[in-house]
Amino acid sequence: MTDSSGRPVAVFDLDNTLADTGHRQHHLQRRPRDWGAFFAAASEDPPLAEGVALLLDTARDCEIVYLTGRPERCRRDTLDWLAAHGLPGGDLHMRRDGDRRPARSTKLEILRRLARDREVRVLIDDDMLVCDDAERAGFAVVRAGWAGRSAVLEDAQEREGRT
Repeated sequence: MTDSSGRPVAVFDLDNTLADTGHRQHHLQRRPRDWGAFFAAASEDPPLAEGVALLLDTARDCEIVYLTGRPERCRRDTLDWLAAHGLPGGDLHMRRDGDRRPARSTKLEILRRLARDREVRVLIDDDMLVCDDAERAGFAVVRAGWAGRSAVLEDAQEREGRT
């Protein structure tokens, strides 16, 4: 990826950073977890005002890149959600279908790839393990704590590599 404008990128997570997943987390509380229903309900996520405000403010100086642990099969719904909530366009990086590595592994790999060609000004994410690893790798991080912690989502991100 190259950018002729020279603008740095700001990398935003989606779930519990821009989109409130609280209404669909019940799909993950049973065994086996109902991942199909969990991701199908993402189109109904309300936006998180603090995350959206930060994104819109950041977009004045940076190109926006979206980085999510959602699987690639959710691309159309995710792009529709971003457009429906008036969020700026930007590259959308998603987990390959079937990739079950922890979010901190997949996201750090993509951050490093982005940083080869661009200045990555900041990562905004709610996953503290992702944030910790990104900071250790030298990236500036904003920890999105405005949605509150979710043990079930943290487990899904780290152990099951699903979001």
